[in-house]
This record gives sequence, structure tokens and C-alpha cells, in this order.
Amino acid sequence: MPESSSSPSQKVLVTGAAGFIASRVCILLREAGYEVTGLDSFNDAYDVRLKNWRWEQLEKTPGIELQRLDLGDLDGLKKLFEKHARNGAAPFDAVVNLAARAGVRASVEHPAVYVEANVGGALNMLEMCRQFGVKKFVLASTSSLYGREHPTPYREDMNTDRQLSPYAATKKAAEAMAYTYHFLHGLDVSVLRYFTVYGPAGRPDMTPLRFTQRIREGRTITVFGDGSQSRDFTYVDDIARGTIAALRPVGFEIFNLGSDEPLKLSAMIGMIEGLVGKKAKIDYRPWHPADMAATWADISKARKMLGWSPQTSFQEGLGKLVTWYEENRAWAREIDTE
Repeated sequence: MPESSSSPSQKVLVTGAAGFIASRVCILLREAGYEVTGLDSFNDAYDVRLKNWRWEQLEKTPGIELQRLDLGDLDGLKKLFEKHARNGAAPFDAVVNLAARAGVRASVEHPAVYVEANVGGALNMLEMCRQFGVKKFVLASTSSLYGREHPTPYREDMNTDRQLSPYAATKKAAEAMAYTYHFLHGLDVSVLRYFTVYGPAGRPDMTPLRFTQRIREGRTITVFGDGSQSRDFTYVDDIARGTIAALRPVGFEIFNLGSDEPLKLSAMIGMIEGLVGKKAKIDYRPWHPADMAATWADISKARKMLGWSPQTSFQEGLGKLVTWYEENRAWAREIDTE
């Protein structure tokens, strides 16, 4: 891939491989000639049918090694790393840690689960890198770190000490731990703050897939607030390309990956209505205190240091999501999007 300066013969371990972003990262890495190992625990954070569908796409891609493994299973992780260590060399050239519990509102209800997965899981992967001599670590983080007090667009050098949810707090903790491993052990780290990723087979708790399904099937959608909140919706393949670009050596750097074109929720609803040919039934509810009013990424740093920029407009990306939904509607209409 043009954005990555890494050799195509490199070996990369991707965690959370059945996840929305990680599954695309695995496929694009493999298409670029990398040796790819993907692992996933298949937790029940959301409807597992989506994970099964993505896993099937990975199984259809020649050359990707897949393993079901939880990041909390240290013995299992050690066996995996030992298996890939050859002649004293590091088992992998890079670890891309995308396994996590995601979602703001769910983290308010189950904070301990988020700490275990997002902090404990990241720590275990960092420790594996240290023990086995892996030199590069890519960590998935989130735009939720920016909270409410900053003007938009958000820059990476803004203060992120006041998170609004346990989810954001766990991602902040993982970022801090990654820096510690960079400082103490020389690990090269790219932290990626993703902004509202969407696309085919996306997460069912995110509005693009949830609203597409519910509007298409004539079900009611829930809008917290009046729909004026805006999000920096970013297409999944653009995010995957940026993740791969971040494999290059940077020391320790944080990058925003977003579209740089925020869109109001009400506008997105109107676009879905047009694509599926149905009017939305909307249940307006009070604003959720953990929600942010807006997200908007300043992506100038990623443009400069990674040579990366988004290529997919929201209209185009949403069209791909709707097409995927229609092609898989027989089962996708039953996905739990509550």
C-alpha cells in the first residue's frame, strides 16, 4: 500500500480480527502482501452474527492465519508468540491491537468489563511485545477522549484528561500505558484516535447500521436530543488504510483518523431515507450525559506524517452500507440493534 513504508514481507498480528475495523485491516494487509495472523475472542458485546460474517470473509482470504483467543489468556498468547518466533527472531514485526470493548453508553452500565478488555487487554499485548522483542505497536483509541471542552476540530495536542464515559477513560489509560512501554522499553507506538467509523457489516450499536436497518424495516429509531449533534463519520476502508499507514516507525505519536467533514445526525437520517425509500419513525429522547455534541477531526498530522487522507465521501460510503444491507437482508434484518 502506498501509505505504508513497511516491507510487504512483514508479519503482522491483528487482535480483534472479527471486529468491524480489524477484519478490513486484515484483508487489506493481506492484499498488500503482508503475512497476517488474526485473533479474536468472539465475545458477546453485540450480535455475534456480524462477527461470524466478517470471520467468514477472512476465511475466504488466502494466507490469513486465524485463531480464537482472548487477550486475557496469557498462556494462550505466549504459545501463539512462541509458535511464530523463529531462530531467535521476533514472532511478529508489528502488533495492531484493535481488540476492545467499544461503545459509550454500554460502558456506563458495565465499566468493569471495559477496564478488563481495554486496559488489561492492551497491557497484555504490550507485555507480549516486550517479552518477545516485537518493535512496533499500533493501538486503536477513540475521539471520545476529547470530551466537551475543546473547540472543533480536535487536534492531537489537546488536553484529554476529562473523559465523559468509562469507555473513553479506558482508552486514555491504554494510551498512557503504551507511552510507558515506549519510554521504558523502546517500543515504537502509533496511537490512532478513530472518529465514528461506518460501513458494511458495521457495529449494530452505531447509528449508520442501526438506522439503516430500522428505517428499512419500518421500525422506530431513537434519537437522543434533537438530531443536531454532529459526527465525523469515516468510512471503514479509509480507517483501515490509515491503520496500515501507521505501521511505519514514528517513535511515539498520536494520530486522528477522521473524514474532516462532520455531518449532523438529522442529515444522515435524511440520506438513509432517500437510499432505502422509506420515511423514518423517530422517537426523540433526552440527551444522554455521556454523549458528545460534536466530533470533528483535524487530520493534518496524519496527512503530513502518514501520507494518509480519506477517500470516500459519506454519500458513497453510506450507499455501500445500504447495498450490503440489501444483499444480506435475510439475516441482517434480524440483527439486534436495540
